[in-house]
Amino acid sequence: QKVVADIKAGGGEAMAIRADVAKEAEVAAMFQEMFSAWGTIDILVNNAGLQRDAPFPAMTLEQWNFVLGVNLTGMFLCAREAVREMIRRGVDPKVSRAAGKIICMSSVHEVIPWAGHLNYAASKGGVKLFMQSLAQEIAPHRIRVNSIGPGAIQTPINREAWDTPAALQSLLRLIPYGRIGVPEDIGKAAVWLASDDSDYVHGQTLFVDGGMTLYPEFAHGG
Repeated sequence: QKVVADIKAGGGEAMAIRADVAKEAEVAAMFQEMFSAWGTIDILVNNAGLQRDAPFPAMTLEQWNFVLGVNLTGMFLCAREAVREMIRRGVDPKVSRAAGKIICMSSVHEVIPWAGHLNYAASKGGVKLFMQSLAQEIAPHRIRVNSIGPGAIQTPINREAWDTPAALQSLLRLIPYGRIGVPEDIGKAAVWLASDDSDYVHGQTLFVDGGMTLYPEFAHGG
């Protein structure tokens, strides 16, 4: 996989590598490219995710497989590469109290059913038990595994839900806190989970959702 960018930002270095996370060979090559540059891995954020929505009777096998491939199989392939290296290296106390941290980007839809989005909801339900089972298995290696479950976040993937006043007002009925989330809300949660400040947090989904998982329709008499 080709390095397409190598930039400096905020005093650190970043490298972008093109890869399809649903393809085993491309994931392996991506990690080897990264290892060649930086030697090891301390933190993995499994952040690749997408939607291909359709009413269930019209959903194609390609739509189903594409979403499950990226959202769930991609997590398996990337986590497997990271875990192998974290186990090999072990704890480096100069870096962290843990041998590694893995953060899986899930969704409120790992617990909230979502009609019309069965492939997406199924993938996120799978992420929940993938994360928990992985956390249970590799805890003895001092590798921490957790998830973040975003609610409605203002990103291009859900633009139709917030880019007009009427759409935003409808969306806010689902958010007790009264505002849509922004990417920084998720970024700050990820920084905390990746730090030693959360060293005793393991196998948990941290919902960052303004209260979407509180069944808000009941507050409106629904």
